[in-house]
Amino acid sequence: MTKTAFLHPRSALLAEPLESLGGLLREWLPRQRWFAGKDRPVTDLGVLSMTELSPDCLHLLVHAAHGTVPVPDGAPPAGDCYQLLLAVRRHPAPRLGRAMIGRVQEGPLTGLTVYDALYDPRSAHVLLDRLRCPGAAGPLRFECDPAQPVPAGLAPRLLDAEQSNSSLVYGDAYILKVFRRIQPGVNPDLEVPGALVRQGCRRVPAPVAWYRTTHPLQATLGVLQPFLPGASDGWTLALHALAAGDDFTAEAHELGRATAEVHLALASAFPPAAPGENGRTAAAMTERLNVAAHCVPALRPYVPGLRTAFAALATCDAGPPAQRIHGDLHLGQVLRAGREWFVIDFEGEPSRPLAERVSPHSPVRDIAGMLRSFDYAARQRRPWRPQWARRCREAYCAGYAAHAGWDPRKKHGLLRAYETDRAVYEVLYEARHRPDWLPVPMAAIERLAVRGD
Repeated sequence: MTKTAFLHPRSALLAEPLESLGGLLREWLPRQRWFAGKDRPVTDLGVLSMTELSPDCLHLLVHAAHGTVPVPDGAPPAGDCYQLLLAVRRHPAPRLGRAMIGRVQEGPLTGLTVYDALYDPRSAHVLLDRLRCPGAAGPLRFECDPAQPVPAGLAPRLLDAEQSNSSLVYGDAYILKVFRRIQPGVNPDLEVPGALVRQGCRRVPAPVAWYRTTHPLQATLGVLQPFLPGASDGWTLALHALAAGDDFTAEAHELGRATAEVHLALASAFPPAAPGENGRTAAAMTERLNVAAHCVPALRPYVPGLRTAFAALATCDAGPPAQRIHGDLHLGQVLRAGREWFVIDFEGEPSRPLAERVSPHSPVRDIAGMLRSFDYAARQRRPWRPQWARRCREAYCAGYAAHAGWDPRKKHGLLRAYETDRAVYEVLYEARHRPDWLPVPMAAIERLAVRGD
């Protein structure tokens, strides 16, 4: 069949896309790790935009709704927007078996087979070529840093470890993060690394190219950055150290210093925030505790003790000024290449509104997240090694203090409140998604509620 004949049904699809794809996507979407509504059926699915990147690669933004919740006139429909890249083939491709979405049974594409295009090397090359050569494709805009040209022909491979997004590595030289759940605005994973690099911070890989959409919303869709070959994430390194019975304090000390460098650069790169209000922060933490205790009965006996942490926050010194922070810092968000630590994934918690993720917070929030991560790592092996976690926590704070000019350990009220808030979040998350892990944050809850250290 000629290319022209192959394109003809595709043109019809642009007019009525759900006639061909709606049924397949309703079944496929809830099975994806990055889909936020796994526990709710997709009651409505709409295509917001569709762009042909090549004769057999389609880019879609789809809106998935999970109910008939009424919204005010003129307001956007309730639900989530997702980015999809679909490969369309006339004949099934055995090597793409795990990426298969299904065979179209009706509509303009009847008889064709649809795949997740990120598993398809041919489609992955199309995406890289678009990023190498800036320009527009329908509502999509492909842009790059002209000072960092990207070579052609780099072999792609899809990483399996991603949860909320998808990442393609090209030739072990670059990594493309494809955002799945799309919110309006500039994604922090583009905004923050670019700003930090301009500040001279070497702890983040600089954006090389990116793409965005201009309709029906303005949003970042993906970012290409240098890949760090041979790098290992902090979580993997910590678990290897535990398995080998090795100390991890030197690495933790350097990681604390790297965190301080990033925080100082963030404070310079973004406008200063108004003075923080600990009382308002404490009230918000207390409300999150109440919600979590309502959902997780095991948390309820500890609520009075945990509230004392938030009550103390309301009366303690303000601590360091609020500023832009990482927002979701833990051992899985840092990489060690050679002897250097790098901080990645500035997107924050994708389920939270973008305005909340980019708002200023105390840098103690990031520190508390990393301290909780050391505790999580130490509990992955039995018997639990609490002294390993304690030494890592001390070393991390010492490294941070050596570069930041203030010591998190001397902000006891702040640190206890933020660590408590993080542990409460972990309890709710584990109860909903990984019940077998619930004892890990519950052990911290007991410690923080009883002893407060």
